[in-house]
Amino acid sequence: MTEKKRKKRRSKPIQNLLDGEFLTRESVVTNLPYLAFLAIIAIIYIANTYYAEKTFKEIEATKKELKELRYQYITTKSTLMYLSKQTELFKQAQKLGLKETSVPPYKIFFSKLDISKEEE
Repeated sequence: MTEKKRKKRRSKPIQNLLDGEFLTRESVVTNLPYLAFLAIIAIIYIANTYYAEKTFKEIEATKKELKELRYQYITTKSTLMYLSKQTELFKQAQKLGLKETSVPPYKIFFSKLDISKEEE
């Protein structure tokens, strides 16, 4: 007989939970605003967690993109430095039919009078 009473005691809270009878108790009704507040806090906490995960994924994607762009920058810079060497410029000039001069460059000076005489 004691086993039947224990089973009834155990099944009663489960039955009350499934029936919704526990919600009509006065202690639950008086604490309903507090429970609603806790539910709102829980929803905000979950939303904040999702927002933080989304932001973290965006930051990681941006870091990855920055890393790729940095590699591309270094590669382009080294290629430009290689092509800017005098020997490489000489090779490119030869393809265009230009030759390297052996005479050093010099400045040509004109006065304003010389320019005005040429215009007349």
